[in-house]
Parts: sequence; C-alpha cells; structure tokens
Amino acid sequence: MAAKLKTGDKVVVLAGKDKGKEGTISSVDPKAGKAVVDGINMAIRATRQSQTSQGGRIPKAMPIQLSNLALLDKNGKPTRVGFKIEDGKKVRVAKTTGDVIDA
Repeated sequence: MAAKLKTGDKVVVLAGKDKGKEGTISSVDPKAGKAVVDGINMAIRATRQSQTSQGGRIPKAMPIQLSNLALLDKNGKPTRVGFKIEDGKKVRVAKTTGDVIDA
C-alpha cells in the first residue's frame, strides 16, 4: 500500500501527551506503522561518553504511531490523505483542499 505520510511532511499530533504539537517527520517505519517526528514524544536517554560525543542525559525523539498523526495542508489545518492518478502517476492529495501534496 502507498505511504500516506513520508519523510519531510509537516504533521500535527492528534492524540497522546503531545496532542496539538506540530513537527516534521524525520523517519518512517512502515512495517511497524510508526514515525519519528522532530521534537515530539521526547524521552531522556543516558549515554556513555565517547571520543566523539559528550555523555550524559540526552533527549531523543521516540517513534509515534502513524494513526496519531495528521498531515498539515497548505492552510495549516490537519487533513487526511487520498490518492489520485495524474499523468499516469499516483500522487497524494489533501482531502480538505484537493491540492496535490507531491509536487
């Protein structure tokens, strides 16, 4: 099945402790149905110091369910994603405005 949310998409959180926050998707794991969004679902991870990095308590973005995310359309409102065939290619379309997401 085609991916409705992709890396680089601007999304808003629909449920959970970060409800209402916005961010950009940095990675997607379609098999697990999760995505990592910058600044969302942060957890503190203790890391050991190495030659290249400082150790300590470092905040890290943890994966969040794709069902708890909604794509933001050009007006900044949450929208669902649909698909449409244009010039023989399958493209993602915002349901609220009908605009093509992939340019």
